[in-house]
Amino acid sequence: MSDSDDDVPQLSAAALAALQEFYAEKMTETKQEQPALTDSYTVGSFKEDWHMSQFWYSDETAARLAEEAIQQAGKQGRIACVSTPSVYQTLKQLESQREDESHCVSSVLFEFDRRFTAYGHEFVFYDYNNPLCLPEHILPQSFDVVIADPPYLSEECLSKVALTVKYLTKGKILLCTGAIMEEHARKLMGLKICSYLPKHSHNLANEFRCYVNYDSSLLS
Repeated sequence: MSDSDDDVPQLSAAALAALQEFYAEKMTETKQEQPALTDSYTVGSFKEDWHMSQFWYSDETAARLAEEAIQQAGKQGRIACVSTPSVYQTLKQLESQREDESHCVSSVLFEFDRRFTAYGHEFVFYDYNNPLCLPEHILPQSFDVVIADPPYLSEECLSKVALTVKYLTKGKILLCTGAIMEEHARKLMGLKICSYLPKHSHNLANEFRCYVNYDSSLLS
């Protein structure tokens, strides 16, 4: 083998500059996909991925559900958001607006989408296919309220999510899913359908409802 470098392909100065520009653009795009932490608590800061059956709530619905969870959790309560990132984001916004920290609640997001690792220790990777595969520090019955929105409208999906919900909650459950799941929600978790009609940023073809197992203003 020759020691000469004459046979090694060399990029022209123009081609090298173009390649560097391409990589710089890719790095910029990657950074733009991950919003700054201070901005990431805005609903919609992460785009919906319909391949993962993601449909964000409208601002009004996210705020109504977050306020309900805060009220039911009580002072310094803990809220588990299972596949409900828009509620978690709204909870963080409301938390930043509260002057009295003694009344603040804490919340944890259980979510399959790893983009939400941006939330640090308040993010727990969650796959409903393995409903009890949770970190050791997530103890049973350690959340005052669990709000869940199963990604798919099927009895199998709801049954698995129900296992997670019942493991996490001290008692109170707020479920958001299709109206066609009413009977399954009642049988699996003893939930009652609410009068309140949740809405999404993009209208869904399926009628969507809330369900609870406690006395709530959402019922009337």
